[in-house]
Amino acid sequence: MKHELLSPAGDMDSLKQAVANGADAVYCGCENFGARKFAKNFTNDEMIYAIKLCHLYGVKLYATMNTLVKDDEVLDFLKQVEFLYKNGIDAILIQDFGMMNLCHEKYPNLEIHASTQANVSSNDTAKFLAECGAKRVVLSREMTLNEIKNVTAPVEKEVFIHGALCVAYSGCCLMSSSIGGRSANRGECAGCCRLQYTLEKNDHVLKKPQYLLSMKELNTSTRFKELLNTNIDCFKIEGRMKSPEYVGFITRMYRNLIDNNCENVDIEGLNDDLKTIFNRGFTEGYLFSSNDILNTENPNHIGLEIGKVVGFTDDKIKIKLKRDLNQNDGIRFLKSGEGFIVNYLYDEQGNYISGATEGDIVFVDNKVNLNILDKVMKTTDFKLNQDLQKLPARQIPITIRVEAHLGQKLSLEISDGVNNVKGEGTIVEASKTSPTTEERIREQVEKLGGTPFVSKATVINAEEGIFISISEINELRRSIVDEVMNIRMTSKKDPIIKNINLELPGTDKETGITASVITEDQSNILNRREILRTYISNTKQFRERNLDSKAYYKLTRCSRTPIDSSKERTITNDYFDFTRKDSVIGDYGLNVTNIYTAYYLFKKGIKVVTPSVELSEDEIIAMINKYITTFKQYPRFEVVVYGRIENMVIKGNILDIVSNDINYYIKDPKGRKFPVYFDGINTHIYNSEKIDFKKKDLIKDYVTLRYDFYDETTKEIKKIFNFR
Repeated sequence: MKHELLSPAGDMDSLKQAVANGADAVYCGCENFGARKFAKNFTNDEMIYAIKLCHLYGVKLYATMNTLVKDDEVLDFLKQVEFLYKNGIDAILIQDFGMMNLCHEKYPNLEIHASTQANVSSNDTAKFLAECGAKRVVLSREMTLNEIKNVTAPVEKEVFIHGALCVAYSGCCLMSSSIGGRSANRGECAGCCRLQYTLEKNDHVLKKPQYLLSMKELNTSTRFKELLNTNIDCFKIEGRMKSPEYVGFITRMYRNLIDNNCENVDIEGLNDDLKTIFNRGFTEGYLFSSNDILNTENPNHIGLEIGKVVGFTDDKIKIKLKRDLNQNDGIRFLKSGEGFIVNYLYDEQGNYISGATEGDIVFVDNKVNLNILDKVMKTTDFKLNQDLQKLPARQIPITIRVEAHLGQKLSLEISDGVNNVKGEGTIVEASKTSPTTEERIREQVEKLGGTPFVSKATVINAEEGIFISISEINELRRSIVDEVMNIRMTSKKDPIIKNINLELPGTDKETGITASVITEDQSNILNRREILRTYISNTKQFRERNLDSKAYYKLTRCSRTPIDSSKERTITNDYFDFTRKDSVIGDYGLNVTNIYTAYYLFKKGIKVVTPSVELSEDEIIAMINKYITTFKQYPRFEVVVYGRIENMVIKGNILDIVSNDINYYIKDPKGRKFPVYFDGINTHIYNSEKIDFKKKDLIKDYVTLRYDFYDETTKEIKKIFNFR
């Protein structure tokens, strides 16, 4: 099976590195709607150039349009999609469910990939999104290799093999949004998982300040052969925020592993080099069920250990090397975290030297007032970076055929294996003095310098004693080569754009109150009250109230089997065939930020939709009004007006806490407390503050109001609802 190697590009230099080093496809973002807002990204003019450059080398280019889209952005989103579509983009990566369905209907032959932000964690979800028009799904990084093998939906599977890991399931992280208003779902992640936290319970410190949520870098190189023996369609490298040199190195490394079937590749040496480019510590990740996934000591680039400090003065630091160190390399001292560029390197006699090797004693200037013995880490390798900045020549093999016969037109044909271009020159004449030999013709037609082409086979059929002008051969060769290049760079797909009509059957307006609970006491106090629905996550509690039509099961997020795990009355954050159950409510984890997402969820069988909690009160009110004016009916929305937002959903018991205990929390450097809860499957981190929707009176006659309870007592709930 041919596996596609997909590389990232945050800018044009990174894209060129990816192409030159052997990527089969590249993904990049435009100036808007990509999930890396703080990457340099690409202007529209740059996108046109990037598409042509990639296609010239037979490389596909995918555009990341994978942020959530608000109603006032929909037209701009579609305009950008249409621009890319008309200019030959190979696929669009999308998170927003409404935009995915809208684009599939409006642009039927546009290839759509469901982004990792769409949180595809099951075969059920993959199959559902395939039915919604996705040709490919990017599977959750939390899935194991065995789970991936069990995805049998009729859709291509794309899997991350290298790069940064999010601690939370992608698309389920609201931490950055809740704390600072920077939504990860809109490309603005502030990296809250890279901060220090303490773990506490009832004001008792269980873990002192550490980087409790900081993940190591995914690196599958040492077990890559196992991936080559799977039916994964695409191997994806993370790194749109990384340097061009990083992109080139990683692309080249995995290209070699693929092409050589992991044989005779110096993985250990490559990983040592990689540690000087970017290294938070490496993990095989959830893909191989690794438990070694966190680096709680350092969230940043660590480097490669090259020696240790064996002495110091105010002026100099004495280092014993275990690996090479050269002038202009970057070093950092592990404990202090201080580092610098080695502008001057000295031997034991105090002489300037350009480099030293294993076992040598060297001195460097003490620029950082180091006063402890410490490990020395190389954080940049000057020579390696210099080498990586030189783009390797990626060549396109062609065949050349020349027919040169007396009295006939000179004929030159070039083929790249797909495209055949033939041109003719003037009538071939007899030579009067110096005949044009077959060797001379071959020499001229194979002059392909300055182009990406190289001849793998040149056939010359030429009579003896003929004369052909060398300038004519050159001009004919240039003309045909240019035509082959233009053909390769020109899109082969004609865009189809349809007008679509959005209609829904009429539905009755629903108003009232719903509530989500965690504890049994909370469930009991709401039983038999004037509550439309109670959402219960505890299976035992739900079973006890199963006969109560107001009781709904709150499905475990990111389930591997959402259809089998859900009940007939379910509230879900996962996508699956909603028609398989009697009544399915869409929770805010479905990330509804526009009326089109709500529309398609209703159309697919969802009974009630919860707008995203990342929307402001005014945006939610505007969305309700827009829905009413667009579809001429009231939306069956329920709006979260009270409670703690679920900031993160994390696979497993990452904090090592007791399950079903609501008394744990993590505390950040500002003293904010974020409740944490392990339900036996996932760890949930809630926001430090509770939502308190101020404009309830403006919406209560149009939609349902929802209250999410976490640690509230029965007394507090009675007060909130005015229960007696």
